[in-house]
Amino acid sequence: MRYLPHTEADVARMLRTIGEPSLEALFSQLIPDSLQLKRTLDLPPPLDEPSLRVHLGELAARNGALRPLAPGSPGPLVFAGAGLHPHAVPAAVDMLLSRSEFYTAYTPYQPEVSQGTLQAIFEFQTMVCELTGLDIANASMYDGASACAEAVLMARRLTGRLRVVFDSGVHPEYLETARTYLAALTGGIEVMSRDVASEKSAGALSRAALEARLGQDVACVVVQNPSFHGVVQDLVPLCEAAHAAGAIFVVVTTDPVAYAACQAPGHVGADVAVSEGIGLAIGASLGGPGVGLFAAREEFVRAMPGRLCGETVDKDGRRGYVLTLSTREQHIRREKATSNICTNQGLVALAFTIHLSMLGKSGLGTLAKLVYSKTCYLRDQVASRLGKKGYSLPYPLAPIFGEVCVRVPSALGDATTVVEHCLEKNIVPGVALGRFSQLERDLLLIGVSELHSKEEMDKLISVLEEVAR
Repeated sequence: MRYLPHTEADVARMLRTIGEPSLEALFSQLIPDSLQLKRTLDLPPPLDEPSLRVHLGELAARNGALRPLAPGSPGPLVFAGAGLHPHAVPAAVDMLLSRSEFYTAYTPYQPEVSQGTLQAIFEFQTMVCELTGLDIANASMYDGASACAEAVLMARRLTGRLRVVFDSGVHPEYLETARTYLAALTGGIEVMSRDVASEKSAGALSRAALEARLGQDVACVVVQNPSFHGVVQDLVPLCEAAHAAGAIFVVVTTDPVAYAACQAPGHVGADVAVSEGIGLAIGASLGGPGVGLFAAREEFVRAMPGRLCGETVDKDGRRGYVLTLSTREQHIRREKATSNICTNQGLVALAFTIHLSMLGKSGLGTLAKLVYSKTCYLRDQVASRLGKKGYSLPYPLAPIFGEVCVRVPSALGDATTVVEHCLEKNIVPGVALGRFSQLERDLLLIGVSELHSKEEMDKLISVLEEVAR
């Protein structure tokens, strides 16, 4: 879909410039008067952009066009999330992103010819700080998983400690990325199991359990909120426990929209926050590229990985932007570097920044409310309708956002069976968690966003009912 930014005043100005009184007069030599439409087009009422995309897709499907694999499209109905959360990205984002000054921007290490790129990075950093409630943010990392691993390395450098504690609610692929980073280093990662002893605390890591695993050798504690299973928890007691042991507290959030629904990491005392912003930038892209958000407290600025853009003034007092506090050479010094990542996902970060500026604070809040209400609706349908068919919610009382974790009936074996049946009905029902752990092979993780309508969620529930018959 194309975004056309020209207003009626813009069109009138262009016509005056070329000396034509109207668009009709401009095209009169190309289109004979007998072929010109003399009436207003018979069009239905206006639609919001996501609905218009669906409608245009339905029209295209009549011609046998390839159907896109995206939520809300006329193709397969997709409820896959599990750390990759697509949202409705306006067509205007792609239009602005495609401007030549962004596509051909020079390296930001040369500020005299890169002010546009540097300002875009500065705006991105500012927005990440506002989202996370922390003091400073870098120019972005490769993706959320590498940002998490870099946070672990930074904590080890700052504390001089070697042991790292991961909550088991952190995305399994983020955990494996961190393990890969540490594979050749001394020390390791311990994974904490979540407390499921009572329904009230189901899906949440308890402070008592965390304190039992902490010690003076722990560099950092890594917790995801909402968790990989979509569970939202109170981070304050966990943060207090980590700080009492002298450890750095790192919060992972795979969908930045959750920042508008949950307490920002910085507001609950977290030291570092990392996230994956691709869902608000360009959507899913076969595994990449992503855009990793990385924010931290100001006292950590010298130890932060990646680039950092700052605001300054030139010799004439004019505002300008430069890369600051570190040089590229610092990042290529191997073991002496704060990071071996000396670049950033600039174009994806720019798309993220453009979209977020369009949403604004109120728009992001409205989006978060939409996602939350749809998540709650789907969970209620699982409990009321699918409960009669043997499905259950492993965390029935826990607050959730963006994901609904469902245990499939034991008679079906595992969640893969459910996925295969739904694919035959042109539905991707979610992610079978057996691919990450055999202990969770009976769990299906269903991703929900503003792109899913009530009718689509009801359709998913009906197909899941059919599977259990």
